[in-house]
Amino acid sequence: MEPIVITAILKPKENMADQLLAELNKVAEASRAEAGCLSYVLHQSIEDDTFVLHESWKDNDALESHVSAPHYQEYRTNTADLVAKREVFKLKAI
Repeated sequence: MEPIVITAILKPKENMADQLLAELNKVAEASRAEAGCLSYVLHQSIEDDTFVLHESWKDNDALESHVSAPHYQEYRTNTADLVAKREVFKLKAI
């Protein structure tokens, strides 16, 4: 199986960027420790409060394990009211 790359773009609700960043940092630390995580890099736009995650997972099983992990589920619960728009792209190299 080939690695799976995730690019996630998150736009916080007004005045929620700091809270969202705190949650993103928590999930990033826990995600990097997962066995199937090849990389997990968080970026913030220099133009606005948009956050962009670039993740790379060993294979689909590793990604599925990540999505079902308690720290990821907690992150989704904790950010439900912080995010105005979320776009997630599941990618493969060509």
